[in-house]
Amino acid sequence: MGKQTPLYAKHVEAGARIVDFGGWDMPLHYGSQMEEHHAVRKHSGMFDVSHMTVVDLSGSGTAEFLRKLLANNIDKLKEPGKALYSCMLNAEGGVIDDLITYYLAPNRYRLIVNAATRENDLAWINAQADGYSVAVVERAELAMVAVQGPEARDIAAAIIEDEWRDAALALKPFYALEAGDKFIARTGYTGEDGWEIVMPAAEAAGFWQQCIDAGIQPCGLGARDTLRLEAGMNLYGTDMDATVSPLEAGLGWTIGWEPGERDFNGRGPLGEMRANTDKQKFAGLLLESKGVLRNHQRIVVEGLNDGEITSGGFSPTLGRSIAMARIPAGDYERAQVEVRGRLLDVRVVKLPFVRNGKIRIDV
Repeated sequence: MGKQTPLYAKHVEAGARIVDFGGWDMPLHYGSQMEEHHAVRKHSGMFDVSHMTVVDLSGSGTAEFLRKLLANNIDKLKEPGKALYSCMLNAEGGVIDDLITYYLAPNRYRLIVNAATRENDLAWINAQADGYSVAVVERAELAMVAVQGPEARDIAAAIIEDEWRDAALALKPFYALEAGDKFIARTGYTGEDGWEIVMPAAEAAGFWQQCIDAGIQPCGLGARDTLRLEAGMNLYGTDMDATVSPLEAGLGWTIGWEPGERDFNGRGPLGEMRANTDKQKFAGLLLESKGVLRNHQRIVVEGLNDGEITSGGFSPTLGRSIAMARIPAGDYERAQVEVRGRLLDVRVVKLPFVRNGKIRIDV
């Protein structure tokens, strides 16, 4: 048996299929992964993301520390509540983890890091913090629920305390609000609008039930994966890891190159890779025949080196198989994927496939 979130009993009560995910017992689905996917795209759904790790940083040296720790530039955060997506890199420029950092107040920040990388992340952060005036505190007593979909915020607003409701609804994308004992962020991992709400673990089950009573569909890891794949959002350990740089994972936009004197971890090797025009690129693939694209399948591009699918599967929104992949540098729109000994035609497309309920590619 793995670790359990404060909502584990609610998942069992609802008849969820429980699977291991990064050492946690988590719901894969509650009966129909497809229905859960469509609920988020069309209406509203919610996910237990309490397995994610909340880390609070404080102290006079916190901003200086984060300038070194993160590839993105923390100085972009000037307003309380503003969030920044970034990668945390090793000395070689490989991705230790991707995470969101929130600016709460001068010398006070909050990090949300991935569940499967928790131990390595905490060890790395604490080791890197040596020599800086910064306190690193894991908030294991907190739970987190993500409500996602075009109607999610409006429905969930009725559950938010009266004094915070209007401020929560007024949040701009990638901003957060400290609302009493809750932390409400307009962020997500589905390509749809919504909130990620952090709260004391003791309140999680009650909040979850209120969301169900309000009509929000509980969703599992299966729908979360197809939603993020359609939205072109990377999964750590699949689309990137400690051997892959942000430049090879479609995350070059998250690197804060300016100012040039900011010496973040991995900057030197990353700069050399940036100048290499032959490095692999990250793109979307749309299968043009029957079949299913899967992780690690070989991509064949005529006259060039092979590539590899990093995330692949069936898109419920498109009704087609799609993938994200690292492919050879070059200007081309067609490739082939080796599926069970056969080469199937795919079209190379710009990510994302779907965002905010709209299909972003020609199908």
